[in-house]
Amino acid sequence: MTTLETTEWAQRPLNTPPESPPESPVDDNVSGSGAGNSGKKTIAERRQQQPFKTQAHSHKKTESWSSIRASLNNGSLVVPTSPGAMSHNTIEVPALRSPDADASQYMHVLSADPSLKERRTSRNSFGTSLPIPRSKRQSRLSNVTVPDVQEALKGMKEPSRPSMPPPRPSGRDFLAHHLQQAKAEKVKLAKNMAFVFDIDGVLVHGDRLIPEGKQVLDILNGNNELGIKIPHIFLTNGSGKPEQARVEQLSSILKNPISTDQFIQSHTPMRALAEYYSTVLVVGGEGYKCREVAEQYGFKDIIVPNDIVAWDPSIAPYRVFTEAERATSRPRDFTKVNIEAIMVFSDSRDYATDMQIIMDLLRSENGRLGTVAKDPVSQRIPIYFSQGDFLCPTEHPTPRMSQGAFRIGLEAMYKALTGVDLERVVYGKPELATYKYADEVIASWMDSLHGEERIPENVYMIGDNPASDIVGGNMYGWNTCLVRTGVFQGGENDEENPANFGVFTNVLEAIKTAMRKELGEDFRFEWDDRRVNPVYMNPSHGSAVAA
Repeated sequence: MTTLETTEWAQRPLNTPPESPPESPVDDNVSGSGAGNSGKKTIAERRQQQPFKTQAHSHKKTESWSSIRASLNNGSLVVPTSPGAMSHNTIEVPALRSPDADASQYMHVLSADPSLKERRTSRNSFGTSLPIPRSKRQSRLSNVTVPDVQEALKGMKEPSRPSMPPPRPSGRDFLAHHLQQAKAEKVKLAKNMAFVFDIDGVLVHGDRLIPEGKQVLDILNGNNELGIKIPHIFLTNGSGKPEQARVEQLSSILKNPISTDQFIQSHTPMRALAEYYSTVLVVGGEGYKCREVAEQYGFKDIIVPNDIVAWDPSIAPYRVFTEAERATSRPRDFTKVNIEAIMVFSDSRDYATDMQIIMDLLRSENGRLGTVAKDPVSQRIPIYFSQGDFLCPTEHPTPRMSQGAFRIGLEAMYKALTGVDLERVVYGKPELATYKYADEVIASWMDSLHGEERIPENVYMIGDNPASDIVGGNMYGWNTCLVRTGVFQGGENDEENPANFGVFTNVLEAIKTAMRKELGEDFRFEWDDRRVNPVYMNPSHGSAVAA
């Protein structure tokens, strides 16, 4: 497989040091008595002069909630107690702030700032290169033809029923074909638009259908006044399953056919990395599904955390490793194996074990477990993440933490242990490489539907996450639509990353608005035989009966 490399140039924001912690009320100028400390007060004297704000509840009335709120507003934290005049045998001692409590000093410079204003283009380190696969056709990005394309196309054109005529089109297909010939101008407009859908929070919530999702795919798959299929692909930061298994699951939920040729998961472009690395640690996902994904992508030697725990259980001291897991793992002596790269394909199912193993490898000598590198930078193996979303919509009422949270935790631990930033590569939305790959898939799918290998001029990205779907689409020059069925639950638009086409209640409202803009306000979102079938023609006027 050949690959394309797209280079990201993300400006690093300045790493502003955290504010200094407030001084301790007792640790300055405090000392025991002695000849060398005649000018300093003893702790007892200091306490007498500036006593702690303690409350002995056995001797005084409990503070009211109003006074507690007032003290909180003044910056003094008081332990809340039950309202009323009840006495408690407790003493409240204010906590002293430690500089170690400030996590920002451990944060990677690209993760410390919660705002995306200064890093809209990328989550990656300066100068990072992200390989993506080249599609099996003439590539717009390279202008190089893959040798076996013509042979593959010949095979596709051969009749599937030898010695028999090709299957005849259905009555609806026949009518749609003639209608499209009669309305060539509107058909041209319909072919000049395409939709790119995020999945979770837009079409589904986990395994649960968002009802408007099915209606949208019905319309785009031909249930419209032209009977025409409008190009659309699926671009998700979801992951953890082979593409075929995921499209089968989605097809079942959405009651519409979906092809792997129009489907991109966050780790789909990472198949290109198989040309660069042979022995890799693959992290995330349920069971061994991500190992299966990596095998399909062409990686030769795939290791998962369970293999390492089966070899040495002490590497994860809090993990309860079952016999069933041991029986399905592939242990060996990993002190003799050089792991070349770490691939986080999906969300971790065991943070403690996965983080421990990853941290051991990042600090090792060239990816060999049981070693600790003298120089943690020059001997560090690369780590790749399939996406960077901090939150992900699920069936739970509020979004759950996603792979971005896992990555930030690793960054903080690595910096705390080594004192340097963890350089890493992040795929998925909103990275440019993912959108370049989506461009390839759109053009290829357009060719499959209409025999025109090109990208329509009007591409609409529909998503629920401003920090990935919208910022990426805006950056790439697409029309962006933000829906309220997932992560975004804000006001008129997102303040940091506003959708340039608008905010919509759901995906159906979004695509109808876009199609009316491109095809006219009177465009109908259902196919009606009575408008085109001669059986329903009005003999006195020679035209179809209006619906």
